[in-house]
Amino acid sequence: MMKIAIAGAAGRMGKMLIEAVHQAPDAKLVGAIEASGHPLVSRDAGESLGLQTGVLIVDQPEKALSEAEFLIDFTLPEACMRHVKACEQRGVNMVIGTTGLSAEDKAQLALSAQHVAIVFAPNMSVGVNVCLKLLQIAGSLLAKDYDVEVIEAHHRHKVDAPSGTALAMGEAIAKTLGKELRQDGVFAREGHTGPRKPGSIGFSTIRGGDIVGDHTVLFAGTGERLEITHRSSSRANYAMGSLRACRFLQEKSKGLFDMQDVLGLSSPDSRST
Repeated sequence: MMKIAIAGAAGRMGKMLIEAVHQAPDAKLVGAIEASGHPLVSRDAGESLGLQTGVLIVDQPEKALSEAEFLIDFTLPEACMRHVKACEQRGVNMVIGTTGLSAEDKAQLALSAQHVAIVFAPNMSVGVNVCLKLLQIAGSLLAKDYDVEVIEAHHRHKVDAPSGTALAMGEAIAKTLGKELRQDGVFAREGHTGPRKPGSIGFSTIRGGDIVGDHTVLFAGTGERLEITHRSSSRANYAMGSLRACRFLQEKSKGLFDMQDVLGLSSPDSRST
C-alpha cells in the first residue's frame, strides 16, 4: 500500500489527486498540504469531494509528511521547492508536476535526487509522454527541412507561458537537431519580424475559459504539413499518470527520473537507482 501525501490539496489538481488515491486499491492518503490561511486548512482533505478521508489539510509540510512515502506536488515553484527540501530531510520520494521551475530550481532537484527518488515531468499524462516520443521520431526525420511551430492552449488561470509541456515538446525536437531551445526558440512575434530564421522553433500561447490543455506541434514543409496533437479533456489523466509514477518509485531509493523513464521509453540511465 503506497502511503501518499498531496501538496496543493485544495486546488483543482489536488482534488483530482485525492479522488484518484481514494479510488486506487494500492494507495492510501496519509497527508495533505495547503498554503497558510487557506479556508480548508484543518478540514478533511476529501470534504469538497463528498469524501471522508480522515486526513486533515495542514499548512506545515512536516506534519503532512510524517507517515508519507511519497509526496505528489502540483503547486507553484516556490512552494514546490520548499516541499523538495522537506522531502529530502525526511527521505520521502516525490512526484513533481509543478511547472515554471527555474534553471536554479531544476539544479536543486538534481542535488536533492542524490538523497531521494524524484519523478519530475511537465506533464504526467501517459498520452503526452507517448506524444513526446513521437515528436523525437518526427523531428529526426522532418525538422531539418520543415518549419516547426508549437501551439498550446490552457485555461484562464494558468500563470506560466509557454506551458511546461509545450517547452518539453520543443526541447524534444531541438535535441534531435543538436540545438539549444534557449537559443533557437521564438517565444513572441510582433511588428516587422523579417523572414523566419531557419531552424527556429516557434511557440504560440492561448489562454481562456476552462481549457484543460491542448498541444499541437506543426511541421510545415513545402506542399505539405504534419500536425501531432494531444488534447486533455480531464485532469484525471494527470492523476493516473502520477500514481503510475509513484508505483515506479516504489523500487527506487534515489535518482531523478521523468515520465519517459516511468513508461520505459528512455534508455537505461546509470545515474538512477
